Amino acid sequence: MCTMVPMNRSRGRRVGRAAVAGAAAALMALVAGCSDGPAVSKARAITIVPLPDVVTAGSGGSFTVTASTPVRAKGGADAQAAASVVAVQLHLPTAGGSGSGITFRLDPAAGTRPEGYRLTSGSSGVLITARDGAGLFYGGQTLRQLLVVDGRSSTVQSLQIDDSPRYAYRGAGLDVARHFFTVAQVEQYIDEMALYKFNHLHLHLTDDQGWRIAVSSRPRLTSVGAGTEVGGGPGGSYTAADYRAIVRYAAARHVTVVPELDLPGHTNAAIVSYPELACPGDPTAVPYTGIGVGFSRVCTSKESTYRFVDDVVAAVAELTPGPLIHLGGDETKTLAPADYQAFMRRAIAVGRAHGKQVVAWDEAAADRPDLLQVWHPQNQMTSEVVTDVTAAARHGSKLLMSPADHAYLDQKYDASTSLGLDWAGFVGVEQSYDWNPDTYLPGTPAGSVAGVEAFLWTETLGTPQQLQLMALPRLPALAEVAWTPQRLRSWSDFSIRLAAQTRLWQAQGWTYTRAAGVPWQ
Repeated sequence: MCTMVPMNRSRGRRVGRAAVAGAAAALMALVAGCSDGPAVSKARAITIVPLPDVVTAGSGGSFTVTASTPVRAKGGADAQAAASVVAVQLHLPTAGGSGSGITFRLDPAAGTRPEGYRLTSGSSGVLITARDGAGLFYGGQTLRQLLVVDGRSSTVQSLQIDDSPRYAYRGAGLDVARHFFTVAQVEQYIDEMALYKFNHLHLHLTDDQGWRIAVSSRPRLTSVGAGTEVGGGPGGSYTAADYRAIVRYAAARHVTVVPELDLPGHTNAAIVSYPELACPGDPTAVPYTGIGVGFSRVCTSKESTYRFVDDVVAAVAELTPGPLIHLGGDETKTLAPADYQAFMRRAIAVGRAHGKQVVAWDEAAADRPDLLQVWHPQNQMTSEVVTDVTAAARHGSKLLMSPADHAYLDQKYDASTSLGLDWAGFVGVEQSYDWNPDTYLPGTPAGSVAGVEAFLWTETLGTPQQLQLMALPRLPALAEVAWTPQRLRSWSDFSIRLAAQTRLWQAQGWTYTRAAGVPWQ
């Protein structure tokens, strides 16, 4: 075999330029004149997103995948699960036994990293090997991008890919509170995430405009609080069964659901449902369908408020098998700082008491949640927040990087974008891609960044098509930020590989924005 794109962790930017040369060549040879084997002629370009660590071109023939090509699993239930999901994605049958075809092999001694995989293809078939089920599934997503559809069959050239992620947490958030999205629509978003190897879905379940998750001990949260959304639409909510269905669908694609109950602000829908959550003298809460923020608060001096927090956290924690729960903490503009901190300290303790690690927005840094989500753009990051965030990181809080000027997918691409907002500035595709999470906040200790999360807020987005227009192509950009080592990334490489993704999006029936700066085909 001949190393085509030696994307090991010591070769740096030179590797990226080699990748771009291969991608730009489209149907030209990937390798010409390799000293350790014959050239691969008429090879298809490798345009994988996120960029893998190492791609090695083989000397053998390609493998043709037809509608009858079998998908097999070896090594147990995790291999079978990955094979089954990817077979459905590729519209291929599953089969037992051995032979040519596509094989998912679980091997604890494979030598791959956590969530990593090795994909080997040749004339006799494709073998994906990993030490865990997530790695097998991600190898399957890479295979989906390798297949070149010509209407009758697909081909995979002879090669080997060795790959693993940069960060353990690779998240995508979806706001279902401003506009409600059905179970099927959330599952479609999970499909988009899974293709690009995201592994956490952050569901923003509660806000001023609506409460979207049923709590049996507090039934008015959904019978009253779920009936509104931005613009006056009907709203909606998830039953316990609905939520479990989302969790199962996500888990089958190695996505962990992280539910958010936004407290103590962003709580108008909760207060409309239970007026006793307000403090005496506060304005009477009425259903809200606008997009303003910072006006609502629960009364942090009442013990009954903390009984409410315990009720809702207990209910959602019981429904959520994943280790995390998000308790908000952002944009509480009507509470004194001491009252805010006292509330967040108690709320975080409640989350931990129910067996969860707690995530909170960066305003809660002083209370040191387990995972601190950095959302402020740099030009709006106060010195106080920076000081608190870096102090929290030094004392053990991990950082989840979601700065709005790079990772908020609801921000307009440019001045011509009809959807979205622009309070964080325009966020083009290159802006989403070209940043380093480890150095975004100077002064944070090495190793404190747990991962990256893209977020799609829905003040102006009410349909799945609108979600896609804002997520694609920026969601893949954030995927590569989260997966690929920083030194292997460059915009010129990525933009060419990104443009080639439209073939797959069109095959899925997905829509996207032909944003500026990308050499669309």
